[in-house]
Amino acid sequence: MLLELTISNIAIIDRQTLEFGPGLAVITGETGAGKSILVDALGLVLGARADPGLIRAGAETARVEGVFQVDDPAANAEPRAAPDGPLAALLAEHGIEPEDGILVLSRDLQRTGRSIARINGRTVMVSVLQQVGQRLVDIHGQSEHLSLLRPAEHIEFLDRYAGLLGLRAAVAERVAALGRLRGERRRLAQQEQDAARRAELLQFQVQEITAAALQPGEQEALAEEIALLSNAEQRARLAHAVYAALSQGGGGLPGTADLLARAVADARELARLDGRLAEQAASLEELAYHLGDLARALRAYRDTVEFDPARLQAASERLELVRTLARKYGGSVEAVLRFGAEAAQELADLTHRQEQREELDQAEEAARRAAGALAGELSRRRAVAALDLARAVEAELAALHLPQVRFAVAVAQRENPDGLPVTQDAPESASVCYAFDSTGIDTVEFHISVNPGEPVRPLAKVASGGETSRVMLALKTILSRADVIGTLIFDEVDAGLGGQAGYAVGQKLAQLGKEHQVVAITHLPQIAAFGEVHFAIAKREEGGRTTTTARRLRADERVDEIARMIGAGLTRAARQAAQDLLHRAQESTRGRTPGPTAAPGTQATLPLLGDLLREA
Repeated sequence: MLLELTISNIAIIDRQTLEFGPGLAVITGETGAGKSILVDALGLVLGARADPGLIRAGAETARVEGVFQVDDPAANAEPRAAPDGPLAALLAEHGIEPEDGILVLSRDLQRTGRSIARINGRTVMVSVLQQVGQRLVDIHGQSEHLSLLRPAEHIEFLDRYAGLLGLRAAVAERVAALGRLRGERRRLAQQEQDAARRAELLQFQVQEITAAALQPGEQEALAEEIALLSNAEQRARLAHAVYAALSQGGGGLPGTADLLARAVADARELARLDGRLAEQAASLEELAYHLGDLARALRAYRDTVEFDPARLQAASERLELVRTLARKYGGSVEAVLRFGAEAAQELADLTHRQEQREELDQAEEAARRAAGALAGELSRRRAVAALDLARAVEAELAALHLPQVRFAVAVAQRENPDGLPVTQDAPESASVCYAFDSTGIDTVEFHISVNPGEPVRPLAKVASGGETSRVMLALKTILSRADVIGTLIFDEVDAGLGGQAGYAVGQKLAQLGKEHQVVAITHLPQIAAFGEVHFAIAKREEGGRTTTTARRLRADERVDEIARMIGAGLTRAARQAAQDLLHRAQESTRGRTPGPTAAPGTQATLPLLGDLLREA
């Protein structure tokens, strides 16, 4: 319940605080006095889009603050919640806790376009403020009034009434899953257009890489082998020269091995003569042994060196192939092998595309049937709810002085072979495919007949402004029993109404006020008379500036305000008519039947009409 609304620097409001209570509160005033500014300001604190143009001229900032009671302290009741989720869970999700059952929502606007949203002093995203606001207040303004003339909006009313929003969300999830599968199928079909060319290229690449039979590290090994083959003659010549120097000598001179052998023999003899040189003799003998091994190894190496032009040519060609493949497929043998493996996998995928398509077709059909089953259940429940809603609206319209009006909720489907398959009620019935969207397979439209004997036709083509207002109020009344939003705001619900119809609307708003807090902005005295709290909006000029003020009226002031709304000036007859209207509204609200007059306020209105005729 809204306890207090404080507005600073919004439009022509300087600073204003309104204190509300339970029941029906009415706000009245001359046209242009600023009544709708209050609704705009409340919209800001509930998360509506911030327009810097709303900031009062000469001010750099504006602020709106709303104080809400979200539980009943006496009954320790649970916080009121909207059908799509409890308010308490939403607040807990964002770490917000009411203080003594109170939430304070505020919105600061700056001329730069920036706005700051807070809940209980804690800064929050505007989206969070909006989510909380939707669970606290339901604003019915002119735009929502016009929503009745848009058939696309009617499905929302029906689903809210029937409590089908959860089932509809489940249908939307199935439809989204089906959409993803169909998107994948379209992507696959588009890929198939280029699949043949792609498969041909991949096949060539895989065959080229496979035929090369590359081995990791092969490029480096080939380069090393080619370097050795290219130097074979020189390597053989040098090995022979070293071997010859060690073992054969040259020019008639003994070789190094022969000289060393003689030195070993002399060292042995010397060691025999002087035992202290035994170690040196042994070292020289070991050196001779190693020199012999070295000479034999060089001879063996010389004998293995072979100049093979054919092998050199083959290795060079192989290295060029490896380098060519590396340039084409990644820069190294390892990269070429990875590319070949990936290409082979892609080629396999293309080869098995038919299998993938068949699997995707099966998955799509399964998703289509699952969505169809759920959408069919939703449609059947809508059909039942449509009859109940129509009866409930007709009953409410009768209470709003439209007893002759017939109301119907048309739930229709359109067959489409690509739609969702829905089985009819009979078990043996075949499925019928219907066009669908995220809301299911149904289109919903409100039909009405305002004259006896006339068939029902679309509401937008038949109803007048006053009739549309009453249909909306009837729907709001019905939906309010399902919704537990604490505060209902009605702006211009009296559009196109007057006389008996206005009085009936006032009665209905007063009845709603017994279950919800209701705030009505009205031009009709018949509605204003039912208010438990009455605010009068007026403009005044001070210091060359125009300011809108809102004042809570005392009982005697209410008489003058309603007399002004009757439009006859503050004459004795007008005041009497206003008093009569207030009295009858009070009696009606208490459940008592007013006196037997032809119409509300008739006894006092007749002399008032006489005064008007004399003035004319």
